[in-house]
Amino acid sequence: MNAEFQVHLLNDEGIKKAQQLATVFSTLLDEIVAINPSPSREMSLVRTKLEEASFFAKKAMANNPYFQKEVK
Repeated sequence: MNAEFQVHLLNDEGIKKAQQLATVFSTLLDEIVAINPSPSREMSLVRTKLEEASFFAKKAMANNPYFQKEVK
């Protein structure tokens, strides 16, 4: 299988890191919305781009063998 499409199961440390990343991105979005609570196309893009950035941050973390569960 091509490396781009492999599935990585996270170990306990990886799960903690994924949760930390989710919290950081959620807090950032909350702070941005507090500054500009008006719904708009631009704010929708902010949400989408943060979701995209969160995905890639988690993928980068999950690609690290240290955070992967050993598959038997």
